[in-house]
Amino acid sequence: MAKKIAFTAARQEPAQDALKRLKARYPHVPVGKADVIVALGGDGFMLRSLHKYMKRGVPIYGMNRGSVGFLLNTYNEKALKRRINRAVSMDVHPLVMTATDINGKTHTALAINEVSLLRQTRLAAKISIFVDGIERMAEMICDGVMVATPAGSTAYNLSAHGPIIPMGADALALTPICAFRPRQWRGALLPHDASVTFEILKPAERKVSAVADYTEIRRVASVTVREDRSQKVTMLHDPEHNFEERILKEQFLP
Repeated sequence: MAKKIAFTAARQEPAQDALKRLKARYPHVPVGKADVIVALGGDGFMLRSLHKYMKRGVPIYGMNRGSVGFLLNTYNEKALKRRINRAVSMDVHPLVMTATDINGKTHTALAINEVSLLRQTRLAAKISIFVDGIERMAEMICDGVMVATPAGSTAYNLSAHGPIIPMGADALALTPICAFRPRQWRGALLPHDASVTFEILKPAERKVSAVADYTEIRRVASVTVREDRSQKVTMLHDPEHNFEERILKEQFLP
């Protein structure tokens, strides 16, 4: 049972208006004392909230005050506590990105949706791909490549023609972005515990950046991506609009 609710909202006017109305209608506490966090905004704000409060271990119930709202529930001010108590919980384990730049400095960041590598200049990227230490592709000429979680498989991954992965499938999508060579390669499905390493060929000349959700490291030389089962975030969704059902529906859209 959700006893203590904390409200948080994006800066945009619809989210701030909803924040004022909900705070006037329901008892609320600071995030540090909450049993559940209600996030008001769009998918980007929900993603930032999941990152920000991951260490708190408190479930997040999002309501859409943005545009797409794929990660969020429908906005409704009525019977909020009842909706939260009926909600279906879903745990998501993040990806951890370890990137080494061309100066030898190592950077780490977490991603709930995907880790993507993207060319920084007019020159195409040239990337070697290793899975669990075994070279699977000696050279891919491309705009980039990504590793996506099931939760992120309907986001950038889908735009790059990657597969939609059902929640609970224990798989990751390895998806190329505008590959020139090999032209017919469409990516791979990997076990969730696979470790993927990307080696950038001629990284000082063919500059590549690595992005974990919204953390960007520029001019990388190598990037390793793996799932971190020691960490998780918990999202709450209404039973009639749960995340698994939304992912299933995406696979049948025209």
